Amino acid sequence: MSAAYATFGLAPAMRAGGVLANGDFQIHRDFVDFIVDGRPLLFQLSDLDAVSPLASDVPPAIFTAQVRSFLGETDAPLPSGRHVIYGCPECEDLACGAVTAVIERDGDDFIWRDFAWQTEEAVDLQLNGYHGIGPFRFQSAEYRAALDSLLRGSTEPEGARRRVLLIGARVAVLAKLAAALRTIGIGADITREVGAVHADELRAYGAVAFGRAVTEEERTAVRHSFERAGVDVTYVDGLAPIIPLLVAQIEHALDRSPAERRRLTRLVAVDGEAAVEVTSPCRVRLTAYRLDRLYRTHAHEVFDGVLEAGRHRIALDAKAVKGEAFVVARTSGSVLVEAMAR
Repeated sequence: MSAAYATFGLAPAMRAGGVLANGDFQIHRDFVDFIVDGRPLLFQLSDLDAVSPLASDVPPAIFTAQVRSFLGETDAPLPSGRHVIYGCPECEDLACGAVTAVIERDGDDFIWRDFAWQTEEAVDLQLNGYHGIGPFRFQSAEYRAALDSLLRGSTEPEGARRRVLLIGARVAVLAKLAAALRTIGIGADITREVGAVHADELRAYGAVAFGRAVTEEERTAVRHSFERAGVDVTYVDGLAPIIPLLVAQIEHALDRSPAERRRLTRLVAVDGEAAVEVTSPCRVRLTAYRLDRLYRTHAHEVFDGVLEAGRHRIALDAKAVKGEAFVVARTSGSVLVEAMAR
């Protein structure tokens, strides 16, 4: 089988969880994505919300079995030599649909071919094949080195630090935020004092979120505690006591994927308009949140559609962004948050 050589690599990726405007929850998943010719393979699937089988919350024995399957050391999990490349991020059940492909050896090379959308044991390539993707031919040394690194534990998702420390004055808001985060798979703890916390405990956190009432003196003390423990965390300044908004800010803070490998790279909200930049075709959802004079939360879905790569300007409903308002832009893999500037 002839095919030009493609480069193969792996990189940490994230399926952004969140509390959606309609009240639904979306589970947070950390996983390892496949990098083909320098770009995530998932980016070739413009409107797909999915993760690879190499996810951080997969039991170690199953994770290792998945890697060995990709290396051809065990039989393929599906008939005709097919492997799941991307599956449902909520349940990973084939019945929900999955992107599959044949992985085979050709001499020393590895070939991924016949990509298809599959919902049952058999697949119809004419009806459900991805005819514009692959085949990809990978050199054995590069391919094996990337996957072997997973078995050695040197290219793992950032799941070990999928935990957030919440600091603020409004206990009721923090409790609701912690509950929402735990629902989508992110651990959360509440405190006002970290000075006496052991360094090993601080290393469990990937982010620290401050409420608006936390003073600069208190913030500085928290930062010094993490610095003394040698822990590098991302700090989040909560924009408003709106739970879906705060969850989105924390999701963005936990995103450790390289900036050049993100789909959603820019969000600007000013004068009733949102400017969005994406690096590949993908579905983008914009949600506006605002507080009224009685501090009640109002949420409005202001855009939901597939955007081509590039910069886009989207007009927002004036009622949705009047007063103190914020905009959340979301793709399957990332989320950005901005306060509406006037």
